[in-house]
Amino acid sequence: MKKVILIKYGELTTKKDNRNFFIKALKKNIFKKLSSFSFEIIDDYYRMFIIPNEDDIDDIVLKLKDIFGIHEIVIAYSDEDRSLDNIKKLSLDVISEYEGKTFKVVTNRSDKNYPIHSMDMNDKLGGHILRNTKLKVDVHNPDIMLNIEIRRNYVYVYVNGIPGLGGYPVGTLGRALLMLSGGIDSPVAGYQTIKRGVELYYLYFESRPHTSIEARNKVISLARKLERYNSGGKLFVVNFTKIQEAIYKNLDPDYLITIMRRRMYEIAERIAKRNICLAIVNGESVGQVASQTLKSMIAVNDVTNYPILRPLCSFDKLEIIDISKKIDTYEISILPYEDCCTVFVPRHPVINPNLKHIYEEENKYDFTELINEAVESVEEVDLVEKRSDLL
Repeated sequence: MKKVILIKYGELTTKKDNRNFFIKALKKNIFKKLSSFSFEIIDDYYRMFIIPNEDDIDDIVLKLKDIFGIHEIVIAYSDEDRSLDNIKKLSLDVISEYEGKTFKVVTNRSDKNYPIHSMDMNDKLGGHILRNTKLKVDVHNPDIMLNIEIRRNYVYVYVNGIPGLGGYPVGTLGRALLMLSGGIDSPVAGYQTIKRGVELYYLYFESRPHTSIEARNKVISLARKLERYNSGGKLFVVNFTKIQEAIYKNLDPDYLITIMRRRMYEIAERIAKRNICLAIVNGESVGQVASQTLKSMIAVNDVTNYPILRPLCSFDKLEIIDISKKIDTYEISILPYEDCCTVFVPRHPVINPNLKHIYEEENKYDFTELINEAVESVEEVDLVEKRSDLL
């Protein structure tokens, strides 16, 4: 008998003809996340089994809990001896490790050539446990759910799985560019996007000296938190100072945020295309602030035909905060360092911007040269390094 880690796929099982593609991607991501460990992976259409050094199991499970595409993680006992007597012994050994008063046996006989059917196995094992322990049977709400999986070469016995993150393996649905500010919303939007199998690159607009180096370091820290789930992302920093100052000095102050965001999307689209990102992601939630009304979104989207993903569009602020705490970005996000979206806030930001007026204002100033300069001077921050790029 030896311990193995059993992976249940969950949502991947809905993929039918494409399932093998998703399983292969999940396997690749697991190898990448567990590169510091020694282990073997066996996978098939229904399950994945990780055979590790037993001393590493707890550490490996911690890593697996951060990998999208896994529905459940199970520490199971496996044995090549699939005889009824041996399964009875294994069942008694495993169930004795858990506290409770009631139990239920659930057998999954994936090897249909095995001579004992699942219901018969449940009865035989249940009777053996009743005779040899003080436990009682409860088929509706048991304290201990004993699972038996009979496969072609092994039997697996386990109790209680550990919930995984679900979703799809990162990279299976392409790459997107996340507009990452220092606030609460955009990291959560990034997390929700990664969950759908989308790899992320990150884009941060800074406006120094109006924004501080602490604000940049805050965003770097947020990107590194997301890399716990994403892995391999790049952070691009755009110097937005000249563009922001030009808008502030020359155009209608009530439209400052709208026109500023239009310039951001023009820049984001060019960086996205350059880095083979198939969409732009932001943390907007409908109605949360003046710039996030539907009319404001139409006005901003007007400047690009690139796909814009808003994973939080229907979330309220408390839901977003709950997720930010879960993914450990909340305490970083509330650090008091302003980003470029908050340093030039107009006294009366327009809620229902008029596109005709926007065009009239933008005709007053040619942003082409400044946008080209911002795109060509983009700085890439190495997210693998721990401190050397924190200025």
